[in-house]
Amino acid sequence: MATVIYGIKNCDTMKKARSWLEAHGIDAAFHDYKTQGVDRARLEAWCEAAGWETVLNRAGTTFKKLDDAQKADLTQEKAIGLMLEQPSMIKRPVLESEDKITVGFKPDTYASIFGK
Repeated sequence: MATVIYGIKNCDTMKKARSWLEAHGIDAAFHDYKTQGVDRARLEAWCEAAGWETVLNRAGTTFKKLDDAQKADLTQEKAIGLMLEQPSMIKRPVLESEDKITVGFKPDTYASIFGK
């Protein structure tokens, strides 16, 4: 499986993750889910692997701007619906590599995935 990093082009965390990959000689395709979208099946796979609570970015302004009814009683299905409508609510980056899915960027985690 090829390495793919999903996120938004201008996100600072994305820039750090992509720089880390480049500095360590890891070729990773970039998928901007704000412009290219993301499909339900992929979101479901991420939620199954990492937990929807991890994939949903509650700290971002997009989530914070939701009304209380939209934030209330969140389930995986409701969270996936919100993320499909507004991909900015997906925590960044999501890295797919060697059948592993990692959400967020921590240099130590990337180092363990790639043996660096």
